Amino acid sequence: MVRPPRRARLPPCLIGDRPRAGVVNPPPTFRDGYATVHGYRFYWKSCGDPGPAGTIVTLHGGPGGTHDYLLSFADMAARGYRVVLYDQLGCGRSDRPRDEADYTVERDVEDLEEFCRVLGIERMHLLGSSYGGMLAIAYALAHTERLRTMTITSGLASVPLTVREMHRLTRELPPPFPEHLDRYEARGELQHPEYLAAVAEFYRRHLCRLQPWPAEVTYTMEHGLSDKYRIMNGPNEFTITGRIQHYDATPRLGEIQVPTLVTVGRYDEVTPVVANSIHQGIPGSELALFPESSHTAFWEEREQYMARLTAFLAAHPEP
Repeated sequence: MVRPPRRARLPPCLIGDRPRAGVVNPPPTFRDGYATVHGYRFYWKSCGDPGPAGTIVTLHGGPGGTHDYLLSFADMAARGYRVVLYDQLGCGRSDRPRDEADYTVERDVEDLEEFCRVLGIERMHLLGSSYGGMLAIAYALAHTERLRTMTITSGLASVPLTVREMHRLTRELPPPFPEHLDRYEARGELQHPEYLAAVAEFYRRHLCRLQPWPAEVTYTMEHGLSDKYRIMNGPNEFTITGRIQHYDATPRLGEIQVPTLVTVGRYDEVTPVVANSIHQGIPGSELALFPESSHTAFWEEREQYMARLTAFLAAHPEP
């Protein structure tokens, strides 16, 4: 993700540190720590206790983000679920790899498998956001046996399709923003004030439409850009030249037999066209469109999102 115009840096924020309009659940109690995964320390945070409802494991986006912007899913602890979040290799509070060759989708899949083994998670509800949705799909194709359900929230299966859709959205920005994006990308001046203003406008429309942004979203945006993003993705959302640029799991979606919920915001940067392609590809999957949201429906329509997620998970109890 392109860094938006800078705001004041915020400390790591826990849900419950401040009041939330419309949210009446008591603040969850978090536990955190480090798990050793393939020789590296992975930072994790959890709330809720293991029980019949099961464990939700979340995958953040980027690639290169942090878990913080997914902390709204702690709401699910009050609904009987254990919620586990973690920072992927090279992200947030987790270790950086000794070799940048480890920045791959395949490595992230195997890290997730080992992470679950270390934490004793035998079966889980897997939830992936953005790149985390792509990672969840890759994991489902490799380790179906560990999954109870899968939720793809504003995720993607095809990078080329997603890039085409993002380019369409940039073309639909009001003048002079499309011209500024073209001009300064061609010059390589990605920190020019006019370019950053165009990026900020795109994000206001297609990343998070709340004003102001939740502190957790801001924190990830300010701390989530890393070498991993540059190597795997590229310089920004619209210019994907990194290792994932040709990634496309669409032809294999029919192999996934896990109960799957695909969610997307009407104004999402990973558009409803992308979400529908996943929905059409995974047999029996469900598609939920949030009409007032962009890329972070779990903040923008928080109560509605958690209700829809709860209904989906409850419809697929463990046999």
